[in-house]
Amino acid sequence: MDRIQLVSVLAAAALLLVVLEMVRRRRLLERYALLWLFAAVVVLVLAAWRGALEKLARAFGIIDAPNALFFVALAFTLVLLLHFSTAVSRLTDQSKLLAQRLALMEERLRRVERSGETPAEDAEPVTVARRSGA
Repeated sequence: MDRIQLVSVLAAAALLLVVLEMVRRRRLLERYALLWLFAAVVVLVLAAWRGALEKLARAFGIIDAPNALFFVALAFTLVLLLHFSTAVSRLTDQSKLLAQRLALMEERLRRVERSGETPAEDAEPVTVARRSGA
């Protein structure tokens, strides 16, 4: 096993252990951990199994097999970044919606307090139009 293969195997194994430890400590949700675990296992298998890495390199037209490993790692990174960008976008929309609802509820409460009335238990809830695609 040459040096770059050894470093690749150790790095992939370290990533796998870090992800497992983060899940164990509840610092990483399982749905995100599955993506990282899959990426780490694929990189680990390709780093350890030189024959599969060489076949992959030939299939992509890459001259050096270790470069194929870095290509696969980069591809996984880009997919993970895209996935997390969509998650952040969704959370941003949800935060905006919650802020709008809170502002409407606070305004309603101020109006009720000014009028001296008690809020009705069966009052119709305040709704905010949802953005399409959210």
